[in-house]
Amino acid sequence: MSYRMFDYLVPNVNFFGPNAISVVGERCKLLGGKKALLVTDKGLRAIKDGAVDKTLTHLREAGIDVVVFDGVEPNPKDTNVRDGLEVFRKEHCDIIVTVGGGSPHDCGKGIGIAATHEGDLYSYAGIETLTNPLPPIVAVNTTAGTASEVTRQTKVKFVIVSWRNLPSVSINDPLLMLGKPAPLTAATGMDALTHAVEAYISKDANPVTDAAAIQAIRLIARNLRQAVALGSNLKARENMAYASLLAGMAFNNANLGYVHAMAHQLGGLYDMPHGVANAVLLPHVARYNLIANPEKFADIAEFMGENTDGLSTMDAAELAIHAIARLSADIGIPQHLRDLGVKEADFPYMAEMALKDGNAFSNPRKGNEKEIAEIFRQAF
Repeated sequence: MSYRMFDYLVPNVNFFGPNAISVVGERCKLLGGKKALLVTDKGLRAIKDGAVDKTLTHLREAGIDVVVFDGVEPNPKDTNVRDGLEVFRKEHCDIIVTVGGGSPHDCGKGIGIAATHEGDLYSYAGIETLTNPLPPIVAVNTTAGTASEVTRQTKVKFVIVSWRNLPSVSINDPLLMLGKPAPLTAATGMDALTHAVEAYISKDANPVTDAAAIQAIRLIARNLRQAVALGSNLKARENMAYASLLAGMAFNNANLGYVHAMAHQLGGLYDMPHGVANAVLLPHVARYNLIANPEKFADIAEFMGENTDGLSTMDAAELAIHAIARLSADIGIPQHLRDLGVKEADFPYMAEMALKDGNAFSNPRKGNEKEIAEIFRQAF
């Protein structure tokens, strides 16, 4: 008989709920921080009385000196990390506070890695390659989707997965998410759904990760449309924040699959928003994976509110794919890669690279380059 051991990683402390941002200063102080590098993007920094301003206020009230680095781009590059590292070292910072969605969180993690590890950042691409502790990282989240604030992945045009990447503290305050544009809400919400679905069907899933993934899928199915329709809907925003956190907890430990492995190629080649790439690919990868675990796809249909009474397992599983595609269409996500500037000529290269992506190894069905290229073609 073979035995399997699982681990379960989450940040040491997670805060959620309206006005959770108020704890950011005291938490940095408890972590021994004296001077913080606040990592964000120019758009968030420009919002008067927004998440960055609120974070700065609470840090300064707690006696934390702070310097802002706002050079983060979507799908952050290693150049963003190097620029942030220069500020971190020049200003003698000892703690990192990230404010935003996945890009600031990933860039902040990258700065932490670069500050504590010698050599080119790319040399650490892979799983558990980090050898040194990172500076404390406090992640203030402003979107409900990426879950980078609670996970061990760093995406800086490539992926670094390590338990050392986990932020020390995550803060999910739905008040910081009110009024976010509908397209951003839609994309990050579908990102969260992809996390939950891929974690649930992953070959590394277990009952603990399943519990988080199931609740995340239910919350997203019941709240994402409402959050997109009315950005000021606090209840929908709060439930989506919980869903994102739960989906992050699930995939942080069950890992992901071919959707993310393929989406990373679209982000790298085309700078495509990660949530959009996931949303377009998810129904097509789900159909490819369906034969690997039809029972779990039938479950997903039920979690998403579909009536599966009297249906065979395969028919119920098909309903899950339709439910995912309908949710994506309802909230305005583009349905085809051809509408997003993708070139068919890139499919073979992207398929080759997707199978080398760390997320590919947890997919419940083992594919080859020809099959992955065909999934890209179906999504095209």
